[in-house]
This record gives sequence, C-alpha cells and structure tokens, in this order.
Amino acid sequence: MTTHPRETPQFYLTGPATCPYLPGRQERKVFTHLVGRRAAELNDLLSQNGFRRSQTIAYRPACEDCAACVSVRVVAGDFVPGKSFRRVLRANADLIGAMGAPAATAEQYGLFRDYLTARHHDGGMADMSVQDYVTMVEDSHVDTRLLTWRRRGPDTAINGRGQGPLIAAALTDVLGDGLSMVYSFYDPTEERRSLGAFMILDHIRRAREMGLPYVYLGFWVEGSRKMAYKARFTPQERLTGAGWRRHE
Repeated sequence: MTTHPRETPQFYLTGPATCPYLPGRQERKVFTHLVGRRAAELNDLLSQNGFRRSQTIAYRPACEDCAACVSVRVVAGDFVPGKSFRRVLRANADLIGAMGAPAATAEQYGLFRDYLTARHHDGGMADMSVQDYVTMVEDSHVDTRLLTWRRRGPDTAINGRGQGPLIAAALTDVLGDGLSMVYSFYDPTEERRSLGAFMILDHIRRAREMGLPYVYLGFWVEGSRKMAYKARFTPQERLTGAGWRRHE
C-alpha cells in the first residue's frame, strides 16, 4: 500500500524527566501522533513494537542508559488460571461486565477520582479535571472500547446487564491481534476483590472469545513494585531486542 507523504508518521523525543518506576532514574520517550484514517493501522503496528497509546499519542521509553521497561502481552489462548486467580474469579462471580463505546459519564469520573485519591494521590494523573477525564476516554482515533463492571441483578440472565453502582472500568483498544488495556480503575473500598487482577482475567477471557491471541498489558519493569503484578500472568511474551520471546 502506498502511503501519502502527509500520512507518514513523524517521531519525536521528549526531554529527560523523573522516572515514575525506578528511583534515581530519568526517562525519555519517543512518541508520534495517532490521527487520520490510518490511525488504527498505525496503532496496531506500533503496539506490536512496544508502543502504548495515551489519547492521540503513541509512545515508548527511549532511555539512553536503561532498558528496564519491557512490553508484555499475555498469550490468551494458553492461559490457565492458577489457584490464586481462581479465587479472584470466585470473589467476583457476582459481577457482570459490559463492553461499550468510549463515552465518559459523571459516575465514571467520580469512581476515577476515588481511585486516584486512594491509590495514586501523588501520581501524574492526580490533578485531572473532569474535562481531562473526558478527553482521556473519548479522544481516540482507533477502535477503543470502555468496559464497565457492575453487580449481577435479577434481570442479568435476560438482558446481560448488571445493576447498581459502577464497580470497575477499563479503557481498552481492540487491535488486530489482541486487546490492549490502556487504563483501568476501580472502587478502592472493594480491595478484597483484587479487581485489578480480575479485570485482566476478564480481558483474557474476552480475547479468547473474540479470537484474539493476546492481551497487551503495557510495560513490566523489573524492580518496580507497582509493575510486579504483570509478571504473574503467564504464559506471556516479552519484547526484546530480538523480538517477542515467550516467558512461562
């Protein structure tokens, strides 16, 4: 396929900033814009090469003296939940998920704020306004879905929908070879449910049902406590200088 010169992606490098994962380190990122009619195609290609999406930007680390950030994707068809993950599934058997268009609501933003306050009050997203949240959810030129989970109700078996307050949500891109989890959040008062793990497990199930081989989890960083959970979902593939390599 011939690419029009105006559609050829241009890549840029950010200046150094404090690394959010490893103390005493600095990070730089290479990024490009995901806009236009080829945005979805470009997002697929870049995701397979270790990029992540944030609104209309695709980026990946480009640090000069560090290669700790490793892109990981779960091999959905070969994943078998172990004992601890089976407990997570049982603890959340009363929840039902729905996949819909990426449309922001006041209820979502309220849950998002509660989550940030409880889990990431000092993070880079702590000051996000309601308009910032709307932009995060809706500003996408690729195939993006919003997954939401609520408790099962008496009519769930008939209409497939849950009822009551929102428990968890995930912004997810549908790629040609998988589901890419862009951002997720949940009710911090429901900590006993292990909702972060549950949402990944549900994405793995959905990927299999959709005939997609992978669930992209973003970057795993050895030595970072906040990223350690990603290593539990195996088998997975990790992106190396020689391509994707399977890790059991």
